Amino acid sequence: MERLIHGRPYAETEHGPVFRPCAPHSVLARLGDKWTILVMSHLAVASGHRLRFSELKKGIEGITQRMLTVTLRNLERDGLLLRHYFPEVPPRVEYELTEMGASMLPALEGFTTWIRENWPRIEACRRVHDEGQDRTVVRKARSPRA
Repeated sequence: MERLIHGRPYAETEHGPVFRPCAPHSVLARLGDKWTILVMSHLAVASGHRLRFSELKKGIEGITQRMLTVTLRNLERDGLLLRHYFPEVPPRVEYELTEMGASMLPALEGFTTWIRENWPRIEACRRVHDEGQDRTVVRKARSPRA
């Protein structure tokens, strides 16, 4: 019997729930990418909502030319942004969010708000976990061999 949890389908079997990868998995991976949210946010706040490659690169700390290129191509492929080519000398290219890309911004806001509110707790949990792992490794290293 098929059911939903948080909009995600799963099958209820005699052995318990079974989740299958589905087509939206690749979209979730794209949105969870390190640079996607930053590129989309930068385009959302840009004057006229259009930016050239060099403006995007300057406005996103730490992104390499290659990663910006890959991110822009993937967002264009998914229909979340448009690439405008102007055959001038030198050629000019501008990027802007599509209607679908802009419609995703409220969902991203919810996601980033959750992260911002929970980040201190996540860091604390990671510290506690990592300290516990370090003690486990030390105990295993010191235990006498049989």
